[in-house]
This record gives sequence, structure tokens and C-alpha cells, in this order.
Amino acid sequence: MTASVFRAARPRCAARRLSGRVAHIVLGGAAGIVWLVLPGMTINSGTAVALPETRPVTAIAAQRHDETSPGYLALPLVAVGTAGVLAGYAYVRRTRRARTRTTPGGGPAPPSAPWRSPPASDGLDRRSTELITLADDWVRTSREELGFAEARFGAAAVEPFARAVREADAELAAACRMRERYDHGVPEDAAARTQALAGVVGRCEEAGRLLDAEAASFDELRGLERGSREALEVAETRFRELAGRTGAAASTVAGLRERYGPAAVASVTGHVELAKDRLLLATSRLNRAHQSADAGDAAAAARHLRVAEGAVAQIGVFVHGVERLAEELSTAGRLVPAALSGAEADVDAIRRAAASATAQLTAGSPGTPGPGAASRPSPGAGTDTAGASSAAVPVDVAAGELRARVTHADLELAHVRVRAQPAAGPYDPLDALRRIVRATAPVGTRRSGVLSAAEELVARSALAAADDFVGTHRGVVGATARIRLAEARRLLPTDPQTADVLARQARELAEQDVRLHGNPSAAGDPSAGATAAVLGGILLGEDPDGGPPACYGGPGTRARRRPKPA
Repeated sequence: MTASVFRAARPRCAARRLSGRVAHIVLGGAAGIVWLVLPGMTINSGTAVALPETRPVTAIAAQRHDETSPGYLALPLVAVGTAGVLAGYAYVRRTRRARTRTTPGGGPAPPSAPWRSPPASDGLDRRSTELITLADDWVRTSREELGFAEARFGAAAVEPFARAVREADAELAAACRMRERYDHGVPEDAAARTQALAGVVGRCEEAGRLLDAEAASFDELRGLERGSREALEVAETRFRELAGRTGAAASTVAGLRERYGPAAVASVTGHVELAKDRLLLATSRLNRAHQSADAGDAAAAARHLRVAEGAVAQIGVFVHGVERLAEELSTAGRLVPAALSGAEADVDAIRRAAASATAQLTAGSPGTPGPGAASRPSPGAGTDTAGASSAAVPVDVAAGELRARVTHADLELAHVRVRAQPAAGPYDPLDALRRIVRATAPVGTRRSGVLSAAEELVARSALAAADDFVGTHRGVVGATARIRLAEARRLLPTDPQTADVLARQARELAEQDVRLHGNPSAAGDPSAGATAAVLGGILLGEDPDGGPPACYGGPGTRARRRPKPA
């Protein structure tokens, strides 16, 4: 209320000051006019004035007395000009101060940033996360439909559209990286943080623009609205192939569970059931596409075909996930013995080096490096077994702490060795490799060839499992899981262990999103898997029947197949 009173009072005060300045200008002008007119009135008067008798004066003096001096005319003009200049200066100063004032009601706001006038910071925060989710959906959907076009027309014909997908994916990755840094407090300055959010929004919008720019040409290439017979044949061929592989995947999961235990197959639990659900959806939509094509309704046929293609693409994700896990478990099982030997050799080298350093410190050897010295190889840290590399002793680490780390690594490696024995029963070799990699990391060992391969295998497996889950549940998975997944993908080549951690976090966050949201309903077609289609992002979920299908393109085109009202 006080602020409103101040705001109401400010215009009145300003009006008073302005009227005062105007009054000063008017008075100054009037005084100048009087100054000019008064001498003329005195000199040119026709009335005789009686003067006292004076002494004779010179001609020059008489002339000065009879004529008006130029000085009398100049002084009023100078006064009026000075008053005008002062009033103008006061007006300009007041206007400039009003424009730069930051208090409410203090004039127009400063010019907006070049990217566009941003909303409030909290609105910009929400907008950035929403666009990351949407942009990830645009890229995934476009990539799926692109696969069916490539199967029909070849890689060369779809290369411009594949390039647009790659460029959009790069923009999305940059946006996720910026948002990841923002969530960790980088940058710290408030204005810079606002610009960072604006950058995230801009990157996501650019991803959508890249896809929208190619959407019309992509539709022209596919020509589904002109006739979908050939595209239906491509989709049905892949559907029949995946239907056979789904049955084999069920047997594969059962065999993996028996050989490696339930924990080893946790990442693909439910994949077969979800694949069967998508098979049901694909069957229904392929039949409806045929019926619409026979009736001459090409638009409806294309719409049903896109839904069927989305379902078929996700069947492939579920089935391939099972097959990939079987191969990863087999590879991990072969790597475990070699990884154990290499890790134990490295830890033993570190143990001997630590003991040597402790002995030097105890003896007070003058050659013992101080706590701030650089790390240097220990004399006993050589290559003890094949595949184990030499290790370096970090001398700035206290000997007691290093011994504790070595002891922990020994316990972890011993546990893995016991579990890997055939007599111990089923075990998860991927988890065993993960424990080996994590056990040796704190003691500062260098990665030998086998340990490096183990580290990369574990990270790739976690990343692929998380990506499959996010892609097939993208209708409800939020931005945080997608950001962690993008960061894991970025770090995989340089830091596989951190990538593994981030990928597992992304999977956990995505599962949490699914539990919180539940299954989105599609009451119009529940028996044909439409509910699962909304969950998987195949249908946009905007209508009771599930809404239109997602398709190649960004925000301007992903819902362009909505049926027009009659």
C-alpha cells in the first residue's frame, strides 16, 4: 500500500516541478519583453516633458542620450536564452534520471537480452526442463520413423533427414550439459545463471527448428497420405520378424535367470511382457491401417500406420535389450577371472609400495619424500602377472589411509573370487566386474587392458539399459533422468566409471517417474494397448483415445497428424 501511495505521489510531485519551471520561463520572458519595450515608450513619447536647465553637453553625449544603446537590447535576449537553456537542461536531466531509475514506476525497463524477453527466473527454469523433455521426445520419435523410411528408400535417400536428427541431437546434448552444470551451481552469478537457462531454452528450440525444417520434405519422401501400401509391407515384415524373436527372448530370459540369478536379469525384467503388449497394439493398428486404405481414407491409414511403426520400434528395443544382455553377461563371465588376477596384482604392488614407504618414514630416511612431493613409482611396483600394469604410490596419502584402502580392496576382491567359484551357484558377472573396478579405484591403480575393458563393458551395459527404459517410457519420464543419461553418454569415452554411476542414477530416476505417474489412461482403446502407447510416447495422450501419433519433426510437426474435425 505504501508503494502504491509513493507511486501515486511521484507524478504529482513531478507535475509541480514541471509547472514551476514553466512559470520561471514565462516570468523571464515577460521581464525581457518589458525591458525591450520600456525604453521605446520613453524615447518615442510625443508628450513634452519639462526638464531642468542643465549645462551644455557634447554632441556625442547628446547622441548617446537620444538613441537606444545596443546593450539595452542584448541583455534581455541573453536573460531569456539563459532561462531557456537552464529549463532544457533540467528537463533532460529529469528524463535521463527517470529512464535509469530501478524503483517501481521509474520509467521503461532496460532493453531485453538479444535471445528474447525472458520470463521470470522460476518460469524460465520450468521452461528449460520442459523443453529438454520435449526435445528428447522429438529426437527419439524422429529417429524411429527415420528407420522405417531408410528400410524402404535406402540410407542415401534419407541422409538429409538423418543429418537433421544428428544435429538436433547435438543441440539437445549441449542443452543437457548446460542444465547439468546449472544444477551443480555453475555459473554462480545470478545474471549468468539466467543466461544459462536462456541458453538451454535456445538450444532446445533450435533442435526443434532443425527437425521442423526437414519435416515437410520427409513427408514428401514417405508419401503416406498418397498411399501407404508399400510402407505397410515394410512395417509388417519387421513386425513378423520381431514377433518370432519375442518368443525366443522369453526363453532367453528364463535361461539367463537360471544361469546367473534374478539380479543379473533385473534390467530386462518385464521386457517380454511389454513386447507382447506392443505386439497387440501393432496388430490392431496394422489391421485398421489396411481397413482405412481399402476404404480410400489415406490420412487415417497413415495415422494408424505411424502408431503401428512406433509400437514395432519399441518391440525391437525390448527384444534387442534381452539379446544384448545375454551377450554382455557372457562376455563379463569370461572377463571376471582375468580382471580378478590383474586387480589383485595391482593391489599387491600398492601394498608393497606402501610398506616400503612406511619403512622409510619409520627409519627417518633422508630420501623419503615429503607429503607434498609428487607421486613416484615404488621399486617393488612392477608388472607381476600378465595384464597387470605397474602402479605408482601417491606419497601425499597417509600410509594408514592407504593401508585401509588396500584392505578394503582385498575384501572386495576376495568376495568376488568366492562368488565366481562354480560351487557358489549363480552370480551376476556384470556386477562382479563393477565391484572389481570400484575396489581398485581408491588405491590409485592404473587401468590395465583387462580392467579397462571391464570398466567400459559395465558402463556401456548400464547406459544401454537406462536408454532403453527412458525411450520406452518417455511419456512420463522427466527431464532429470534424461539429463543424467545425456551426461553419462558424454563421459563414457573418457570416464567410464562415472558414466556407469550416472547411467544407473538415470535409470532409478526414470523408474521413480513411472511409479509416481502410474500408467496414463487411454480409455478409448484400452484393449489394444493404447495405454501402453501413451506411456511409451507413441501416442501424445492429448485425447481420451490417446491422441495423435508422434512423428518426425519438432514442435510444429510432431502432432500434425491430428484428425481434422468433420
